[in-house]
Amino acid sequence: MTGLNRRSVIALGGAGLTQYILQAAVAPPEAVASTARDGISVSDQLLTSLQSTTDALRQADASHGSGNLARAATAHLKVLLRFLKEGHFNEATGRRLAAVTADTAIQTGWYHFDSGAHTVAHNLLVGALRAAHASGDSRLRAGALSFIAIHGYSAGDPRDAVTAARTARQVIAGQDAPALHAMLLTRQARGHARLREDRQARTALEEAQALCARGRGEDDPHWLYWINPGEIMGQTGSCLLDLGRPDQAAQAFADARNAFSPDEIRTRAQFLSRAATAQMRAGDVDAGSATGHEVLALVSGVRSARLDDNLDTMLSEARRYSSATPAQELVERGQAVMEERAA
Repeated sequence: MTGLNRRSVIALGGAGLTQYILQAAVAPPEAVASTARDGISVSDQLLTSLQSTTDALRQADASHGSGNLARAATAHLKVLLRFLKEGHFNEATGRRLAAVTADTAIQTGWYHFDSGAHTVAHNLLVGALRAAHASGDSRLRAGALSFIAIHGYSAGDPRDAVTAARTARQVIAGQDAPALHAMLLTRQARGHARLREDRQARTALEEAQALCARGRGEDDPHWLYWINPGEIMGQTGSCLLDLGRPDQAAQAFADARNAFSPDEIRTRAQFLSRAATAQMRAGDVDAGSATGHEVLALVSGVRSARLDDNLDTMLSEARRYSSATPAQELVERGQAVMEERAA
């Protein structure tokens, strides 16, 4: 297979991240042709099965977090990389194999990121972008860039988040994909909020809300299942919290809380922990403590370093009001929960 091997998929290096982000908008797809003789025949049926495994892991992540998924996803990705190296396939099948590999590398990078392994996640996501190029699917390129944006505003440089999200929107400019555009705009907004760029963040969020209201488009990808008005409002709350507007953030989280499926436990816990923080920062200790107890009741069995960070922030906020009985009770229960999670 020309130009796409294990080394290039897993860890690209030598140039800056920004260069790779900007190349995503202009670089043509690589040639994908099997050079393996007597290799394993890669069929459409096999690729459908491999894609279904990636999809099943994605759904499990929303419920239980990534802590129990990173190793399994890494093993699954290694199988796909082996097929790329040793499989026998034609050009069309090779592009589909690259697409499944890109999707799996994106998810594997996300699981490692959500588990706290940020460097591993970064390498996987940049490699996923390369695989997405080979697939010829611009939506997968946008997907890889969207997770690079999360890495930027959460653990890196928020400016990278803005660049990645804007570039991703350029990549899919010709697609009828309002949900995908809306998701990218929320990630751009998070970058702006971390940079304290209030006007730019609000503009991106308003556009995301308008696009979300249009519903799904013909080209919106199957893997983008989480975009709905609640997700947009939840991301709005997170932006407002970063912008130092806790009262408005608390209202946005309140508007979002009923939009999530009961099965999306990790996602609900993430947003509710931020909601509790916003309520306490806005001075409503009773409401924040009540929401905090709701969060603590959800998190058993959910493994996510990012969720743990949000819980730590929530409990730190509660300690500021530890003279109040509701906050004191939340801190005591929270300490026990965090000790159990650490164990």
